[in-house]
Amino acid sequence: MSNGVAVNFAVLSETRVEMDDSKYYTIGDLAREFGVTLRTLRFYEDRGLLSPRRDGTARIYDARDRDRLSVILKGKQLGFTLTEIRAMLAEERGGSGIAANLNLSLAQIEDQITHLEQQRTEIDEALVELRACRARLTSAA
Repeated sequence: MSNGVAVNFAVLSETRVEMDDSKYYTIGDLAREFGVTLRTLRFYEDRGLLSPRRDGTARIYDARDRDRLSVILKGKQLGFTLTEIRAMLAEERGGSGIAANLNLSLAQIEDQITHLEQQRTEIDEALVELRACRARLTSAA
């Protein structure tokens, strides 16, 4: 975590709010819990992935938002785009309500494995080329 992020966390004076025996979270609560920046959460809100309620200028997240954030971050970890994650969340919304996980089909899994393997190949090739350039530059010096 960078110093800038730590400073942002320290500046926030908001704390978890308990209302009607349901848990509500501030933007700082979720940022700390999931290790993301406040900017990331605002970005996800701007893209329609999260929809906290507002209390003045404060964002108040509920358990559904927390669960959705968990799914969004899992999807990002698995290499899916936000557009793909949004579609998965929309499919889940049509079903049982809260998206507890990424309901991936076998075809989606196979496509993502292929995509990630291709990215790994491209990264490996780029590393070989960069290491060769570095070797040429260090031997010339």
